[in-house]
Amino acid sequence: MRIIFIRHGMTAGNIEKRYIGSTDEPLCSEGQDKLRSLDIPKCDVVFCSPMKRCIQTAEIIFPSQKFEIEAGFRECDFGDFEGRNYMELSGEPYYQKWIESGGSLPFPNGEDPLAFKDRCTATFEGAIAVHMDTPSIGFVVHGGTIMSILEKYAVPYREYYDWHCENGHGYICSWNGSELNIMEKI
Repeated sequence: MRIIFIRHGMTAGNIEKRYIGSTDEPLCSEGQDKLRSLDIPKCDVVFCSPMKRCIQTAEIIFPSQKFEIEAGFRECDFGDFEGRNYMELSGEPYYQKWIESGGSLPFPNGEDPLAFKDRCTATFEGAIAVHMDTPSIGFVVHGGTIMSILEKYAVPYREYYDWHCENGHGYICSWNGSELNIMEKI
């Protein structure tokens, strides 16, 4: 099975390097324009996060295709970090502890990173199980969602942050039932 992961297009918050997780921010015009220039292979089934930025991305890169919305593919809720960037957070002691932990500490008043990863991988497993005989599946989701899934299933193994991809980009993989082999970076 061919699996395509696409991170949503750029938003105003992405341009400003803000933590945009639970904020339902739309794509900015620059993000929309960049998506229109992409040549993404067609997929038999497309799954999408319920967030505006992902739905808009799916509508642009898969214009004539219906897609299935999955709440479990939402980005992480960054809690007190939400909507802020590293410059605005740099003087806060907990932010410094979070950075020093490699991003493993829970977000204050937000989601625990391990619970987020478990949510994303469980949703991926459910989507794959329903479409086991489908030749190709696309996922239009968030950077953190892609990183969570690839950290667990991609071979060779790489750490979570090693799977970061820019807005409107992602990975084409093959799925053998238990592992994702990266075929191409988009």
